[in-house]
Amino acid sequence: MSIGWIIFIVATIGFHIGLYGMFKKASISGWKALIPFYNTWEMVSKMELKKHWFFLQLIPVVGQFISIWICIKFVEHFGRFSVAHHAATVFVPFIYFPYLGFSNNERFAGTPIVKNYVKSATREWIDAAVFAVVAATIIRTFIFEAYVIPTGSMEKTLLVNDFLFVSKTSYGPRIPNTPLAFPFVHHTLPFGNSKSYLEWIKLPYDRVFEKPIHRNDVVVFNYPVGDTVIRQFQSEINYYDYLRAYESKGGTRQMLFDERDDILVRPVDKRENFIKRCVAISGETLEIKNGQLFVNNELNAVPPASEMPYLVQLDGKGYFSEEFIQNELNIFPDDQDQTDLLQVPDKQNTYRLNLTPEQVKKVSEMPFVIKGSIQPDLNSTIPGNTFPYDTVNFKWTEDNFGPLWVPQKGSSIELTVKNKSLYRRVIEVYENNTWEEKDGIVYINGQKSENYTFKMNYFWMMGDNRHNSQDSRFWGFVPEDHIVGKASLIWFSWKNGPRWSRMFRPIHTSH
Repeated sequence: MSIGWIIFIVATIGFHIGLYGMFKKASISGWKALIPFYNTWEMVSKMELKKHWFFLQLIPVVGQFISIWICIKFVEHFGRFSVAHHAATVFVPFIYFPYLGFSNNERFAGTPIVKNYVKSATREWIDAAVFAVVAATIIRTFIFEAYVIPTGSMEKTLLVNDFLFVSKTSYGPRIPNTPLAFPFVHHTLPFGNSKSYLEWIKLPYDRVFEKPIHRNDVVVFNYPVGDTVIRQFQSEINYYDYLRAYESKGGTRQMLFDERDDILVRPVDKRENFIKRCVAISGETLEIKNGQLFVNNELNAVPPASEMPYLVQLDGKGYFSEEFIQNELNIFPDDQDQTDLLQVPDKQNTYRLNLTPEQVKKVSEMPFVIKGSIQPDLNSTIPGNTFPYDTVNFKWTEDNFGPLWVPQKGSSIELTVKNKSLYRRVIEVYENNTWEEKDGIVYINGQKSENYTFKMNYFWMMGDNRHNSQDSRFWGFVPEDHIVGKASLIWFSWKNGPRWSRMFRPIHTSH
């Protein structure tokens, strides 16, 4: 049994024992304190609160905070109004409640003492601040969260410095794995390099009011290979890429850990947030052929604002004006972080442009562009630079990839020498199993296994800017427990000033 479960059991017992004593002092039968929800019904009745407070507890997630508030009000009926007493009620009730329940110095004073209590101005401010923090934390954790686009991987659907609202309710709010955390920050405190969360309590994956993810949704999720991080690089260079390069020079994983003191391990909900388009859902088979994405053998819809590099050949009798480049193609040659405008070496009058489907049409209509000359500039890297990094069995590249089946909850696969590089991480890391191989035989959790049945659904994520995106082609599947929410609205955008045309623009899904 883990230390987290031991703490949980001890805390639960201490809480109910203390509540038993408090009920006795309040002239309520002690046994009623031991029955969940019935005990809060008795508290609400004894304190003469309106009964709707009891029923509000039944609302998932938010109801937990209502229960805490009821306990705080019950403590006030013992004449305890200070911030310290209320903090003890929230954080250590398993210690504080037994004190109130069995100390000879404490008594139940009832509603008169509450009605006669007048808060100081300072206390009013403290209570208001605490309420604001709690309310904002609830909203950020379970309803929606603000997110800013840091890179160009989703251009031109989403631009760098687009500020988004991410809906947590679209797929069902996820219960945090690490509920003890500093508010309003993700994984690192704003001062220093300390973690912003405690792992004393770890909750299993759960999601309330769960709803399905649809193909082509724009999704925010925790970076799957962000379980291990090199602090110096964070997600800019993922740990597994660094390890592969390190091993190619004769190093080992243990040598890397011995060499560096900035390697961190993070729980699921504290891994970096990424945003991509879900191009294949669990149970589907995807394949990329010459840069075109097929799902279940059908050509997938191309997002209208997605961009792709194209080679464009001119006849030498004209050129793209600066006004056309900036106003029609939204390309800024002096901004190297945004996109490319390059004349291709050794090819006279040939340019490489990042274009959306609509922009391809505009360029093709220019009289000096040779008809039929606009062709996608496919990636020509050698196999082995993409998932699953197995050149013996899978000679895949960014633009020619698959076919690949996406794991589905409840579905089974046969474990073979060929497919182990595709699904081993899913089985071993994401679904918490041990994996051993002896004489060509796979043993899962110590048992010989020829087949495996998946416990979760998985998804395949890709950026709309396909040649400038660190996505599933490089690190594989996204498990359902990593899903944060759906990108729903651009509420602000900035580039050398506000981009007014993008404000309050909904993020559409292409089906």
